Amino acid sequence: MSLDWGYFISLFTMAAFYKACVTVILLSTLGWFIGLVFGFLVTCAKMSDRCWLNIPASVFIWFFRSIPLLVLLIFTYNLPQLFPSTGVFLGVPFIAGLVSLAVTEAAYMAEIHRSGLLSVSKGQHEAGHALNIGFIGIQRLIVIPQALRISMPALTNEYVTIIKLTSLVSAISLPELLQTGQRLYSQNFLVMETLLAVAVYYVGIVTIFGGVLQWLEKKMDVPSRNPKPLSQTECETLRQEAMAMPTKKIAKTKGQPPALQLIKLSKSYGDNEVLKKIDMKIAIGEVVSIIGPSGSGKTTLIRTVNMLEKLNGGEVVLFGEDFIKADTITNKKKVRTAMLRIGMVFQSFNLFPHKTVLENIMLAPRYHNLQEDKDITRKQALYLLDRVGLLEHANKYPHQLSGGQQQRVAIARTLALSPDIILFDEPTSALDPEMVGEVLKVIQDLAKEGMTLVIVTHEMDFALSVSDRVVMMEHGIVQADAKPIDIEQADASTPDLLRVRSFMGLDKSEASA
Repeated sequence: MSLDWGYFISLFTMAAFYKACVTVILLSTLGWFIGLVFGFLVTCAKMSDRCWLNIPASVFIWFFRSIPLLVLLIFTYNLPQLFPSTGVFLGVPFIAGLVSLAVTEAAYMAEIHRSGLLSVSKGQHEAGHALNIGFIGIQRLIVIPQALRISMPALTNEYVTIIKLTSLVSAISLPELLQTGQRLYSQNFLVMETLLAVAVYYVGIVTIFGGVLQWLEKKMDVPSRNPKPLSQTECETLRQEAMAMPTKKIAKTKGQPPALQLIKLSKSYGDNEVLKKIDMKIAIGEVVSIIGPSGSGKTTLIRTVNMLEKLNGGEVVLFGEDFIKADTITNKKKVRTAMLRIGMVFQSFNLFPHKTVLENIMLAPRYHNLQEDKDITRKQALYLLDRVGLLEHANKYPHQLSGGQQQRVAIARTLALSPDIILFDEPTSALDPEMVGEVLKVIQDLAKEGMTLVIVTHEMDFALSVSDRVVMMEHGIVQADAKPIDIEQADASTPDLLRVRSFMGLDKSEASA
């Protein structure tokens, strides 16, 4: 028995099939989009720390992934028998089919979203917090774009799956492709020709609309982008465009309150007490290096200053005003305003990988509306890039830069908010030895300009050369707090400083000399 090719070809001129195609496209696209949005809300609830959110979300995902779509379709379409008031909507086959598809896909997409959100590193959230961007802003500008790029292949595949699942709505008498084909071959018994045409229609829809989503996926694929560095001519043009931003000088005037005052700071992780009632004052324009063995509490100390870690006791005073107090509800608006005065540079850079170098620097100033004219924000960012020697890389992405270059961009990003204090968390520990110098040079220039700097570092020579004071921490307490010259001239009369000299390797250096 041979196929009737003439009849097969005629099926592609029938209006009923094209009307059915429109139904499939609308049903699958709306189902995918509603499932995408609702699924994201479900996964946010599941990832919440609040039981009244995560338990219902987990039950929703479990339940609707367990029920076959066909069963759900028939139940939804017949639900008006139990609740007559729903008949206005659910009595319509298209709406009943859309609701069933959207709810089922939301359960699956919630897990796809969760995998994307979990793949965004904690450092991205912390970088947003350090730039004083709110929770919603961090999600909208930083987390969701990265998570969506990672999830896009799975979401595209899910769209293809939905297109094929629309064939099940024929069970509730919705005239989509399969039901249209069934009606035809029940009349003429040309089953193979009709089903082959139905298959071609499905393949065509999947190819066209799946292709659109794959194109979108490629547009979001930042690692595949490879912008070239700017030419010398372009750099010079941008350099002339950039406003000559005045260097921020802070005078060390007597009588002013300290830039930062730490009072009895305590921090514990369970039974492990990391900070033990730390007291410290840092004057305006002062450079303080914090050294000490691993696990001594150095990084935890500076992370409490910008609220990346919650205090168990004590308080932080910023420029003579209350800032953070343990177990005390403070004025959130006042705290957020004060946070703009503190910048932080991380050990692992934490640049935003989905944004160019220039966009990384412009993100926070635009979020905070520091300038009404966006062009001024751009020029300021170009100026800062030129300042750290990376103007030619303005249009590149972080993955195209070396570690030293990324850290210099991170410093420029912090400077874009014009902070009064900058915290450095071991800014060179993740760098190759030959890249350390370029980052230290930028920090040294900031110190010369009078910026208040708190630097957690293992670079002992740098700490001695750039610091006004060197603080050594060990076992969660401050073991010594002294000027570099006092450390270099320490003798038996100052045993605490001898311990600092030993840790810094000064005695070994003198012995070898």
